[in-house]
Amino acid sequence: MNICINGKPANITLDIEKTLGDVLSGIELWISSSGNRIREISADGQLLDEETLSGAFDRDVKEIKDLDILVSAYRELAGEALEVLRETCLCYGGAAFDDRQHIAQVWDQSAAAHFLKADISDIYDLAQRAFRGEGLGAQDLAAVIEERVKEIANPAGEIAASEPLIKSVAARMEELPLDMQTGKDQRAAQTMQLFSAACEKLFRVFFILESEGLSLDAFAVDGVSGRVFMDEFNAALTEITAAYENRDTVLVGDLSEYELAPRLLKFFSALKDFSEISIPS
Repeated sequence: MNICINGKPANITLDIEKTLGDVLSGIELWISSSGNRIREISADGQLLDEETLSGAFDRDVKEIKDLDILVSAYRELAGEALEVLRETCLCYGGAAFDDRQHIAQVWDQSAAAHFLKADISDIYDLAQRAFRGEGLGAQDLAAVIEERVKEIANPAGEIAASEPLIKSVAARMEELPLDMQTGKDQRAAQTMQLFSAACEKLFRVFFILESEGLSLDAFAVDGVSGRVFMDEFNAALTEITAAYENRDTVLVGDLSEYELAPRLLKFFSALKDFSEISIPS
């Protein structure tokens, strides 16, 4: 079998692979480590689409002479898939009620939907709920997707633009125990929501950095390896969630002021520094 990736011969020697599925699984594992994904597959000049691909997995490799694979970067595919969903949301929101189900069905069968289901499952789930009339409306979902598109297209810019929000959330985290003690429950709940949203955004950008080749071991936060920092950060998040639910204001105060607020700022600073020098716009 002659294997070409993006039009160039690939130096791949088949050993134990017996079927096309075996070959593709190995190639996908190999390219995914560098942040890429398979976009298109052709066997002996025949394009294998979503309907024919699954049936071709069991084909014997000896029966295939030429295998051509088109590979794209994760950021490119993610951006395209999100744009397709954003346009679908706008179309859905402006369509007659009787046409909306068909619009949703066409999207759900698209390559964009399959990519989101596999790689950005939270957005896929939001879309499924929106098209069922639950959760966010189509217009509101389009606004959420717009933020994700910006993160994919320009992570360094999105990180820099989020600095005022991050600093504001960190300051509110320091005030959280006092809000709880003085009966400002609504403000305390809003602070936790803002903190959660801020963390999620930073984690999403970090994943984009990972798709460009960054590893947890190579990424440092205030002199601590990314792997250790993430483990400690996640442990503190779990602890404060339990403390907040139990109304343990003393523990919430210690965690929010001395653990999470400083960690949020340090994580942001490390992401900002790394993204400015390492991520192409």
